[in-house]
Amino acid sequence: MKIFNTMSRTKEEFVPNDKNEVKIYACGPTVYNYIHIGNARPLCVFDVLRRYLEYRGYNVKFVQNFTDVDDKIINRANEENSTFEEISKKYIEEFWTDAHGLNFKDATIHPKATENIDEIIAIIKSLEEKGFAYAVDGDVYYRTLKFNGYGKLSHQPIEDLQSGARIAVGDKKEDPLDFALWKAAKEGEPYWDSPWGKGRPGWHIECSAMNRKYLGNTIDIHCGGQDLIFPHHENEIAQSEAANGCTFSKYWMHNGYINVDNVKMSKSLGNFKTVREIADVYGYEVIRYFLISSHYRSPINYNLEIIEQCKAALERLYTCRESLDFAIKNATDTEVDADIIAVINNRRDRFIDVMDDDLNTADGISVLFELVKDINTKIIGKPVSKSVCEHAAKVFDELCDVLGLLYNRKSNDLDAEIEELIKKRQEAKANKDFATADKIRDDLKARGIILKDTRQGTTWTKE
Repeated sequence: MKIFNTMSRTKEEFVPNDKNEVKIYACGPTVYNYIHIGNARPLCVFDVLRRYLEYRGYNVKFVQNFTDVDDKIINRANEENSTFEEISKKYIEEFWTDAHGLNFKDATIHPKATENIDEIIAIIKSLEEKGFAYAVDGDVYYRTLKFNGYGKLSHQPIEDLQSGARIAVGDKKEDPLDFALWKAAKEGEPYWDSPWGKGRPGWHIECSAMNRKYLGNTIDIHCGGQDLIFPHHENEIAQSEAANGCTFSKYWMHNGYINVDNVKMSKSLGNFKTVREIADVYGYEVIRYFLISSHYRSPINYNLEIIEQCKAALERLYTCRESLDFAIKNATDTEVDADIIAVINNRRDRFIDVMDDDLNTADGISVLFELVKDINTKIIGKPVSKSVCEHAAKVFDELCDVLGLLYNRKSNDLDAEIEELIKKRQEAKANKDFATADKIRDDLKARGIILKDTRQGTTWTKE
């Protein structure tokens, strides 16, 4: 597998530190509001990365944090006459509603900043002892210019970074590029005791501390949105490599921005879209499909026309899979067609090829639809064996599972109930009891179940 490494700006062969385990850290949300589709893109993209690596046989240790103390959280608590604990608890619960709706697999560990204060203090103390940090009146700052190579991830020369930095009136920093590791507590703010007095951690340091605690000094992949490259990830590198004396992460992966009607999404422009408001209209799975339908490094454009196209594409996938279920149930014991098996296996091999090329989910979805075409033309309604139908379903399910799609398939209990009603309807029609047959059909339609009579029998789909 090859991964585009933001550090080198080239595709590199992926070779994990441990051949049996891949260690991934993904920056999680600051929990003061509902997540928006910009938050959801890395959530879905790097969930596919994890699923694909597991599909290829790796054990994956996946860590995603919650920033549960921060200026934004404190401000929201003040606005709502609440506490930062209540605000973070509320929006972590709301996060899980959206994340599970998007079929995100829980990380191996979901640490919170407030649960790792001791580790944060320890890494700041180590930076201070090595001369990379200094305390001023209860604040602690990172001495950026002491770290050789600052700017290497964002590929910005230190001179350019310096020219864009400013020291505000009353600022205690030695240099404009220095950033906060620990913030002295202000009146009414939450705080923890530390060697520098009462205060709380800066944003960047929490990820360095949690990376080291849960994954070790050097991880395989650090990922997140493109907006995190500078300063967040740049600062993480400076902190971690100075404290640990080794490479922080071998590979860096960043997804592109989201535009809304071809304009970059931002709160100031009023084109800000939460996952919840879109899901209330279209459901979560359409959002997931949309977010992985383009290559993860490319910008992606949201508009209603595109969402409708995604909805239609998903319906094609569901229809194909339901047709396979019907074909399996009604297949006869004919000779296995090795040519069809070979075509299906070739699609799987092609899927692996494109996903190995920097997690190309766009081409992966294209391969999935090529498989749909093969199934519709070579299997559905054709006299093929049950084993061929089952093999097609197995490969289809494998590819969908890697992409995290088709997770709203009919439940077995619902299947059994509907099949029993279809049987009663067929019996009613055979007895010329058309009133009963029509009533069963109409009752099912009212529940969102659409029946379709074919030459092979009656099939059903959900609206």
